[in-house]
Amino acid sequence: MNREAILSEFQFKAIRSSGPGGQHANKVSSKVEVTFDIITSKGLTEREKSRLLLKLKSKISKNSWLLLQCDESRSQHTNKSIVIKRLLKLIEQALVIPKKRRPSKPSRSYVEKRLKSKKKDALKKENRSKPSLE
Repeated sequence: MNREAILSEFQFKAIRSSGPGGQHANKVSSKVEVTFDIITSKGLTEREKSRLLLKLKSKISKNSWLLLQCDESRSQHTNKSIVIKRLLKLIEQALVIPKKRRPSKPSRSYVEKRLKSKKKDALKKENRSKPSLE
C-alpha cells in the first residue's frame, strides 16, 4: 500500500451539513465527502484491491467507489482531516491478514489434575447421601 499515492487519489466534495441551522449554517458547506475508487487506484496492488473489495463490500458502491462523510465539526478543514484519517484507517484494517489459529491440546498434567478434582468432588457428594441400612 502506497500511502502517498492513495492520498492523491482521494476526491473531496464539500456539502452543506444537515441538522439545525442558523444564520451561518445555511451559507457554509462544512460537511466533507471523500470518494476513493479502489479498482483504478495506482497505490494498491491487485491482491490488495481484491482484499479490499471482499472485506469492505458493504461500504463500497456498485462501481467500486468507497465513500465516507464527516460533519462532526463546524470547520471544513477539520472534517477533511477527520475523514482522511478514517478512510486510511479503514483501508489499513481491511488489509490486515489475521494470524491462522493453530489448535492446541491440553497438557497431560492438566488433564490428570482435572480428573483428580472431579473424583474428589464426586466422593464429597457421595458422602453427603444417607447411609444404607445394610
